[in-house]
Amino acid sequence: MKKTTQLYEGKAKKVFLTDESNLVIQEFKDDATAFNNKKKGTIADKGVVNNAISCKLFTLLESEGIHTHLVEKLSDRDMLCRHLDIIKVEVVVRNIAAGSLVKRYGFAEGTVLAKPIVELYLKDDDLDDPLMNESHAVALGIATLEELEVLKNRAEAINAVLKKFFADRKLKLVDFKLEFGRHNGEILLGDEISPDTCRLWDLETNEKLDKDRFRFDLGGVEDAYSEVQRRVLELD
Repeated sequence: MKKTTQLYEGKAKKVFLTDESNLVIQEFKDDATAFNNKKKGTIADKGVVNNAISCKLFTLLESEGIHTHLVEKLSDRDMLCRHLDIIKVEVVVRNIAAGSLVKRYGFAEGTVLAKPIVELYLKDDDLDDPLMNESHAVALGIATLEELEVLKNRAEAINAVLKKFFADRKLKLVDFKLEFGRHNGEILLGDEISPDTCRLWDLETNEKLDKDRFRFDLGGVEDAYSEVQRRVLELD
C-alpha cells in the first residue's frame, strides 16, 4: 500500500490517501505541541514510539470487541487505517484529577475519582477546543444524541480495558482523549492512543511519563515516552 495525495496534516500526524478509497495511511511525526499549539517543539523519535504504542493498544481493543480504524502497521511511522469521517468531538475520560479538571473544579491533583468522568470537547483549534455538552453538539450538527451515547459508552468500555492493561504494567491511566469517526455506517475509534493523548503515571512513584513532561518543561521527555513503550510492548 502506497501513499498518494496528502489529505490532512495535523499537529502530530499526516494523513495520506491510498489507491483504495476506503483506506488511508496515517504517518506519525516527531512534532510536539501543547496548550492548543501555543507551545511547539520536537520530541526525538516520538512518531516511532507513538505508532508502536497505538498499534499495540488498538490491537488490544480489537481483541476486546472494540472496533478501531487500524488495519495494520506498515512501518515504524506509518499505520494503515480505515478512512473515517471524523466526528468533531473529543471524548476525554478522567480517572484521577489532573490538568484542566484541577484548574476548573479545584480538585487536588492526584485525587482518585469515585467514578470516571467522561467529558465532551468541540474539536476546533481556532476555538481552543471548548468543553461542551450533548445539546451543544446536536445544535452544531456534529452528532446525534444516539451517536453521542455510543461515544460515551465506547469510551467507558475502552477505559475499563486500558486501566487494567496499564495497571498490569505498573502504570496509572490518569486520563486520556479519544476521537471517533464514521466508516460505512459504523462508528470506529480513530486517531491514536499514546503518551501524547494519555496522562500516564508510574504506579508506585507517580512519576509523569507523558506529554506533561513537555508541557511543563520537566525534562526527560524522550526517556518517559521510551519507558511507556518498553512497558506497553513488554520489551527487555
